[in-house]
Amino acid sequence: MDKENFKKEAKKSLNDLFAKIDELETKKDKVKADAKAEFEEKLSRLKSQKDHMQSKYDELINASEEKWDEVKSAFSSATDSFKDGFSKIASLFKLN
Repeated sequence: MDKENFKKEAKKSLNDLFAKIDELETKKDKVKADAKAEFEEKLSRLKSQKDHMQSKYDELINASEEKWDEVKSAFSSATDSFKDGFSKIASLFKLN
């Protein structure tokens, strides 16, 4: 995938992942009382990762040709980590 297409796909991924955080926010009232604290903690971690991902995306957009592969890899890693965190929170709680 060339640089411009990767940037477009990265932005789409970022928007999709951020939408998932918003979705979790709307469902937090449906979490059972005994799991609410854990849910809030994990959601807070995802929000922190969101900031990290935005930072990595900004680096990606502004990367020089010499740094492109390094920045691309860092963004991909951050995305994978976020997806893993989201999967964990979604699987821990039965959301209706």
